[in-house]
Amino acid sequence: MPPEDDRRLVALYDAHAPSLWRYVVHLTGDPSGADDIVQETLLRAWRSPRILEQAPESTRSWMFTVARNLVIDEARSARRRHEIGMAELPDPGRSDGTDALFEGLLIEEALAGLDMEHRAVIVHAYYGGCSVAEVARRVGIPEGTVKSRLHYGLRALRLALQEKGVTR
Repeated sequence: MPPEDDRRLVALYDAHAPSLWRYVVHLTGDPSGADDIVQETLLRAWRSPRILEQAPESTRSWMFTVARNLVIDEARSARRRHEIGMAELPDPGRSDGTDALFEGLLIEEALAGLDMEHRAVIVHAYYGGCSVAEVARRVGIPEGTVKSRLHYGLRALRLALQEKGVTR
């Protein structure tokens, strides 16, 4: 930069920086942020040689416009919105049990649609936690019949659930 431009830039700073700084502080309420914006405004003036050659009134107007635009850009930036990184993700919360309640109701309706023999072995085996031998003893039928009723009962239960919109 030629010495003449240096003198113009120093004169520009001396003439406009204090009032520009007060203007930015008025807009933002942040004195340290105002320093950055005034510095960036002067840097942009330095990068635009035509600004240094304009009349002082035009230069002042241009600088205040640039400063206002920088304040607006800063206000819109993510840094200004105080986005904070987190070491851990927040707790996703707990299920309120609504899904489990609806699934239970669907299964209950599907079980109600089965005949009594199939429903009895399924309830004893899956909800009672009984083995095939225990189901046979409780219901009073042979183990082979329990296995057969479980097979056909589960097949009918799956079809009933599919008809209700449950898929798998």
